[in-house]
Amino acid sequence: MNSLQRARAVLDIEVEALLDLKKRLGGEFSQAVQLITEAVQRRHKIIVIGVGKSGHVGDKIAATLTSTGAPAVVLNALNAMHGDLGVVAAGDVVIALSYSGETEELTRILPSIKREKITLIAMSGNAKSTLATNADVHLSVSIRREACPLNLAPTSSTTAMLALGDCLAMAVLDAQGFKKEDFARFHPGGSLGRNLLLKATDVMRPLATVAALTVSDTVADALAEMNAKRCGATIVSDRRRKLAGIYTHGDFVRGYQNNSDIGGARLGDVMTRRPVTVSDRKLAVEVLRIFEEHRIKDLIVVSQQNQPIGLIDVQDLTKLKLL
Repeated sequence: MNSLQRARAVLDIEVEALLDLKKRLGGEFSQAVQLITEAVQRRHKIIVIGVGKSGHVGDKIAATLTSTGAPAVVLNALNAMHGDLGVVAAGDVVIALSYSGETEELTRILPSIKREKITLIAMSGNAKSTLATNADVHLSVSIRREACPLNLAPTSSTTAMLALGDCLAMAVLDAQGFKKEDFARFHPGGSLGRNLLLKATDVMRPLATVAALTVSDTVADALAEMNAKRCGATIVSDRRRKLAGIYTHGDFVRGYQNNSDIGGARLGDVMTRRPVTVSDRKLAVEVLRIFEEHRIKDLIVVSQQNQPIGLIDVQDLTKLKLL
């Protein structure tokens, strides 16, 4: 078997493990989600314990839970018997990972966990194991075979554990009503946080810096204003300063082809009425969605009174690394 054949075989086996896991999901999973959600709502924490490869998977599960609103910490099973169990408090939920369910480092600390008012959720491949039978909830990650050709290296089993951890985290996220604004608070750095936290007013060009005229002004006025402000559109307002429409450089080109004297036309007669707008309270991610949905190049930002307060050029989003 060459390398490509081996890679495809590994994926086939791991996909098989995930499909089996999907079929097994049931009441135990729902119970685990409820227990974790209730603990988080009571301001308790999630403790994730694993050894070896399961420990590495536990690191990822804890990180995912924490980043989605369910505070989780990793407890090193090797150090737990030497003082680190002090991190576990009544009301916490322990998620213990061991495919065999007989990992010595985990079974040795079971009495200490069970002595306290602590909920134990076990992920293992053996429902009759010591870990599983002593757990409040057992989540099976049993597999038919490892993807390792020797059936030895943890591969399919750790994939199933990792996927089940993602399932728990996302289900708890739903149960808590966790929103993208909450997600942004935990990810303020990088483009992810930037996209989620910035509002339309943070990325727009203020009204004073863009072409903004009234319905009684002319196309020639608009061209001069767009040239002076270096933008491709003019915001058009009525006498009450409410948004009336938009006139773009593309509108001028199309209009000039039909009438070379269009420069003297009133903007109120040639503008696009009811242009696409975005509220000043909307997030930058929604601005992205609007640009993609309507395939426009300029977006007017309006106040709650429908007064134009700025303009967003799609090129601005590129400069700000939002695209």
